[in-house]
Amino acid sequence: MSEDLVIDVAGLTKRFGDLVAVDHLDMAVPKGSIYGFLGPNGSGKTTTIRMVCGLLKPDDGSGTCLGFDVLRESDRIKAHVGYMTQRFSLYEDLTIRENLEFMARMYDVPKRATRVDEALEELGLQSRGKQLAGTLSGGWKQRLALAAAVLHKPKLLLLDEPTAGVDPKARRDFWDSIRQLSAAGVTVLVSTHYMDEAVQCDYIAYIAYGKKLVDAPAADISALSGLHTWRIEGTQLDDVAATLKARSDVEQVVRFGTALHVSGTDAAALERAVQAFAGQADLKLTEQPASLEEVFIHLMDGKEGAK
Repeated sequence: MSEDLVIDVAGLTKRFGDLVAVDHLDMAVPKGSIYGFLGPNGSGKTTTIRMVCGLLKPDDGSGTCLGFDVLRESDRIKAHVGYMTQRFSLYEDLTIRENLEFMARMYDVPKRATRVDEALEELGLQSRGKQLAGTLSGGWKQRLALAAAVLHKPKLLLLDEPTAGVDPKARRDFWDSIRQLSAAGVTVLVSTHYMDEAVQCDYIAYIAYGKKLVDAPAADISALSGLHTWRIEGTQLDDVAATLKARSDVEQVVRFGTALHVSGTDAAALERAVQAFAGQADLKLTEQPASLEEVFIHLMDGKEGAK
């Protein structure tokens, strides 16, 4: 394993009966990075995370997490990993402080009272320490879950759909906390299907039907996809959209308010299709890089077509 990689696994496979949930997946996560793991529900993201952190034994494959063998040293991996599940899993009939004190004992954290005080301050929970967890809103439960996951100061933080069901401000605050942890040297692997969260990541992998479709630095994803996009702005876009959707050289037409995003892999053909509307005074045509959402849809369409 390279010292620069916190996770370095190859060929990870997990079967549940006839279902191949994860199919020979490779993953290399650099130290200190935020690695986004994207894919639709049921794509194998959670199963992969559980194999990597030692909660689930692979049926095939090998590799290391934090320098420990994923097949033979799962207990040692778990001691150095923070794991935040999609569903709130702390005790709702305990207060915030009581939950953190319990987790500190579970992890055998030294100077528990001091560390709990630090965690409360780090996540902005000081004033709510005596509040029952069951009375918290989704955003505050999220903060508590994150505080519990980092209580033992893990080297690797695994986040499984961490912002599902919380409001936009809570999601923004959450990502501010993740960036601070990353800046402090914590490596973060986060699974999500929110495209606006993917832009927060340094690296992105797409997974569908248990197979990885692409894996690269976030800044390179658009170019690697081979997808080209034009933005058409205006007020009368329904007819434009219908015309473009009927063309074989246009792969995607997506409406965003008063704009269309028109995408395809043949740059010249796409430009010809779009420029057919250049003479309309109420329309503005602009070429732009394909967004992560457009790339993701493109990858999924290709994968589904191959099934």
